Amino acid sequence: MSLNEIRPWRNIYRRESRRIMVGNVPVGGDAPISVQTMTNTATTDVKGTIGQVLRAAEAGADIVRISVPDQDSSRALKEIVRESPVPIVADIHFHYRRGIEAAEAGAACLRINPGNIGSEDRVREVIRAARDHDCSIRIGVNAGSLEKHLLEKYGEPTPDAMVESGLDHIKVLQDNDFHEFKISCKASDVFMAATAYQQLAEATDAPIHLGITEAGGLMSGTIKSAIGLGNLLWMGIGDTIRVSLSADPVEEVKVGYEILKSLGLRHRGVNIISCPSCARQGFDVIKTVEALEKRLEHIKTPMSLSIIGCVVNGPGEALMTDVGFTGGGAGSGMVYLAGKASHKMSNDRMIDHIVEEVEKKAAEIEAASAAQAAE
Repeated sequence: MSLNEIRPWRNIYRRESRRIMVGNVPVGGDAPISVQTMTNTATTDVKGTIGQVLRAAEAGADIVRISVPDQDSSRALKEIVRESPVPIVADIHFHYRRGIEAAEAGAACLRINPGNIGSEDRVREVIRAARDHDCSIRIGVNAGSLEKHLLEKYGEPTPDAMVESGLDHIKVLQDNDFHEFKISCKASDVFMAATAYQQLAEATDAPIHLGITEAGGLMSGTIKSAIGLGNLLWMGIGDTIRVSLSADPVEEVKVGYEILKSLGLRHRGVNIISCPSCARQGFDVIKTVEALEKRLEHIKTPMSLSIIGCVVNGPGEALMTDVGFTGGGAGSGMVYLAGKASHKMSNDRMIDHIVEEVEKKAAEIEAASAAQAAE
């Protein structure tokens, strides 16, 4: 019996959508929700951009987007695509020729904004290039750059205006017999974005790219994104996500995974369950968790670790984690393995020991998975 059968209240029923490919990454249908980020280097800085792509991929990014604002960037994109271990999305604004050049350079997907890409004729040329070079397209509607006629019609950016923009552009693609597309309708306002996405989810079966655009810095942007994206994902809306932060792109990837992990939609790395600490703690919980987060970044295997300062909740939390440590007295605590009390460990050796136990458990899980796949 699966965990979802035991606890049906944990189920999230994802919206049915068409499946497309972004390079070798499936988006939509029953594919895992993919995590994206975007480089913030100058695209013409090929070495710096490749380095950032590699770090994002190592952090778990499935797809990376790169801005292509000029012809020099188009030229640089070809080398970046060649060195990237993940599909590259070319971010296109204002000049349709950049979209054609990006397709020729090997981009897996072209992100075009209906509000500033130009006339339908120019969009058709981008569609032709995408088809010729096996690219998908993301229709990227943004509240900050809606078409002039929609702003005149609605008076200001609204969810209705954003959805109308997106559906108009979908029609252009479909009229040109192009169906390998996904769509987003981002806003910095959580309510506006969430409302637009809900309407969009009812109006099309296209895969949906979720994002709260220009969400802010690491802390404020994480909170806004967790609220906006978390609620939409909980409703089953969303096939790929990007957390937009004024921070290192690696942080966007980390936050994206944490949002998905909290909803049981994606599992990667160690999920640390820890208490906020109080006067009952038998060791310094906060410093311990900070150290473990850094020491365990290399673990990609999905698993859980509980770090609880005292015996009030520690044993109960440890019952549901792969590895656990609960603070006790006299400078030591209890190590739990597979939900059962295993042995005591002194606080001064505890961090190194937990890392060893987590690595050991990760290796066991990987070996079991490999054996199952070989059967």
